[in-house]
Amino acid sequence: MTSVRVRFAPSPTGRLHVGGARTALFNYLFARRHQGKFLLRIEDTDRQRSSDENIEVILQGLKYLGLEWDEEPIYQYPRRQIHQQAAVKLLNKGEAYRCFCAPDDLAKERKELEKQGIFVYPGHCRNLSESEIASSLARGMEYAVRFKVEQGVVNYHDAVHGGISVDCGEIDDFIILRRDGSPTYQLSVVIDDIDMGITHVIRGDDHISNTPKQILLHQALGYNHPEFAHIPLILGTDKKRLSKRHGAVSVLEYQAEGILGEALFNYLALLGWSPGDDREVMTRDEIIEAFSLQDITPKSAVFDAEKLRWMNGSYISAMETEKLADKILRWREEYGADTCFSIPDRDYFLKTVDMAKARMWKLSDFFILHRYYYEDPAEYDEKGVKKHFAGENLPAYLYALRDEFESIDTFNAVSLEDIIRRRADEWGLTAAKLIHPLRLAVTGFAVSPGIFELLEVLGKDRVIHRLEKAAEYIKGMR
Repeated sequence: MTSVRVRFAPSPTGRLHVGGARTALFNYLFARRHQGKFLLRIEDTDRQRSSDENIEVILQGLKYLGLEWDEEPIYQYPRRQIHQQAAVKLLNKGEAYRCFCAPDDLAKERKELEKQGIFVYPGHCRNLSESEIASSLARGMEYAVRFKVEQGVVNYHDAVHGGISVDCGEIDDFIILRRDGSPTYQLSVVIDDIDMGITHVIRGDDHISNTPKQILLHQALGYNHPEFAHIPLILGTDKKRLSKRHGAVSVLEYQAEGILGEALFNYLALLGWSPGDDREVMTRDEIIEAFSLQDITPKSAVFDAEKLRWMNGSYISAMETEKLADKILRWREEYGADTCFSIPDRDYFLKTVDMAKARMWKLSDFFILHRYYYEDPAEYDEKGVKKHFAGENLPAYLYALRDEFESIDTFNAVSLEDIIRRRADEWGLTAAKLIHPLRLAVTGFAVSPGIFELLEVLGKDRVIHRLEKAAEYIKGMR
């Protein structure tokens, strides 16, 4: 295979959303799979909607996913004179022509033609004589430049969809330079792809209609066109196009939520592509090694936010505790400094992270679902209260456990389990009749990590205080 050069070409008119991120990812994977180059082009020709802020947000989103580009980014707007020169070249070759038609007149005519099922420019200026052109120019008439589409068929192979044929009769003599002299998307993209040496264009299905026009431009300019792969849209779980109602769609929103970049990388890679087996949680290198354009499905992929969180939880639970602890601290510093509790003790922090990580789906969960490691429960789970705080003698049991816990020198999981199970036997209870109320008393939740290990990590002072608090709460319910 010729040395692979692919590009991701976002318009900086908004944030990097899931669909764009997946397109960038597939380009990156293909480049890495074939030891090629992954390039970045910022298509900033819409000057009113483009902004430096949006560019920075796009770059941040790519870095968050670990999609590092291999050369300096190309910015499209500063290259507009190069695009204009290409249009002049096509004019001089007779591959394009000046169109003096007024836009308002064309709009009215198009509206009438559409009623007859005709959707292409009628070609009023296609065959103007040199004298007619000269006369219009002498009168200062504004004009656009249209590419001259000849009769024939455009055939190309799409790596995802297979062979595609388009009759040129269905293609407009499309504009390549507007009346103000600005180049259009079709021309700019082709010139930039040529100058960047792009070998493969991997992009969304919504660009399929552009491809025949771009192939014709490549041919008219004397260049071979790149290979194409058009990937399907991403839908929500309701099978409608992914939008804000399906949850966060900007990749940086997922970062702020506490989704790991490597987890989102893994999840996006499996949206419309499969390694050909049942693997789901895969390393970056495993994904690169298995990736193939031919294995991308032509059907739309479904984005399931809950599955993403499950995958993120898998990454969190498998991560080394020290590394995860550092990620939690960085997340808090960037997104939760004003709302999250402080962590004064590194050793205790590592113990709590090690216990909590099996029950975390996002980095933010540590500060939401596991506050009890650092703060007394502000309230108790309502269903848990009805089920586990109902025993008539429960306050007395909690006080008795408090007293025995206070008297022991070795406050660890083994000694605590021995006490709880022995006391349950003495009182004619199953161990669960003490374990569940204990869990609710010290955490506020009906579920938690293993209760005996949890009590050890919390430490004697916290546990005794919370048992007293829970006993008083239960007494107040009566």
